[in-house]
Amino acid sequence: MTDHIKEIQDFLKEVYNYDFSGYSSSVFKNGIRKRTEAIGLSDAGQYFEYLSQHHDEIDKLIDALTINVSSFFRNPLIFNYIENIILPQLIKNKVGAGGKALRIWSAGCSAGEEPYSIAILVREFLEKNNHPVQTNIFATDIDAEILSRAKAAVYSSEDINNVRYGLVKKYFTKKGSDFKLKTNISEMVDFSVYDLLDKRSKAPPVSIFGDFDLVLCRNVLIYYRKEHQDLILEKLNHSLINGGYLVLGEAETIPQKDRKRFRRLNDHSQIYQARKS
Repeated sequence: MTDHIKEIQDFLKEVYNYDFSGYSSSVFKNGIRKRTEAIGLSDAGQYFEYLSQHHDEIDKLIDALTINVSSFFRNPLIFNYIENIILPQLIKNKVGAGGKALRIWSAGCSAGEEPYSIAILVREFLEKNNHPVQTNIFATDIDAEILSRAKAAVYSSEDINNVRYGLVKKYFTKKGSDFKLKTNISEMVDFSVYDLLDKRSKAPPVSIFGDFDLVLCRNVLIYYRKEHQDLILEKLNHSLINGGYLVLGEAETIPQKDRKRFRRLNDHSQIYQARKS
């Protein structure tokens, strides 16, 4: 199976420019196994032949490889810290700098719950404090299908379990058994397909340049091998302004060798501040 796995990885890289070489072998094999069983094939060799002849299969494979589990305000402690500590400091800095735009990147955004949660926090803060600071929120994922769901901005009651009742009333419209996000929030986020291992760019092309004040990359690194985690962290560090904030998942940490570049802010969550001088 290993040889065919390598063939599939090479095919995805050469034809579609998707680099899955950094994925742990177990994650990649499980994704291939899901698709072979779904199609009714017996092994990875047959699946490689099928994939090369059916280009519509690529989106289904990527969906199987990427674990799209999310919800609004997932891990409330993280969002409370962003709301009460990070955003006030960032916006104070922007106001003091003559109203420069606040720039945020949600890397591995899945169906959009994370960037929309940030958008709600930003809008709430700006309204309460009467700060007319321009905000640019970029959200990326390698899975085009999941991004289509994000752009639709329709969620189940389970997805919004962590949203305060007042915010649900203010920012969502009931749509059958689901909830649709209002446009004053959905239009704050710019979604695009982006591979974190893309060597051609240091930040999502849609953002033009990096210089992000805040980057969220939660529960993404855990799917990659260590050497590729290092490459992604290098990219995230490059994309941040000096003093910018990086938020990782609870099971992810900055390696010891990179601690001079990232200062952990508290003992309760994986939130770091970039130190470039």
